[in-house]
Amino acid sequence: MRRLEKIFKAAADRNRIRILKMLEVKPMCVCELTHVLGIAQSSVSRHLGILRDAGFILDEKSGLWVTYSLAEKADDPVGTILAGLRSWGNDDPRIAEDRRQARRADRTKICRTG
Repeated sequence: MRRLEKIFKAAADRNRIRILKMLEVKPMCVCELTHVLGIAQSSVSRHLGILRDAGFILDEKSGLWVTYSLAEKADDPVGTILAGLRSWGNDDPRIAEDRRQARRADRTKICRTG
């Protein structure tokens, strides 16, 4: 029961839904997500931690960045939600704009590396 509660709480936030919809487009780093969302990097990191702990996303060290991607699991409640999410919300103007910006987000131009 606690696992299901964690999963549904993680999915029940506007910014976390926006993050999941952007990660459908491509794997992204914190600074790219921050750039598109327009919120503080610490908030984005907190949202990513919640999504990771619930099993929605994976993180992988990639050179200077940690890259976040969807963790698709066919036999898990998270996989079921992610599969449904692919067809949900696509007609929402905010989601559509986020996805357009996500496609153009370039970490080498956005992120500070030093």
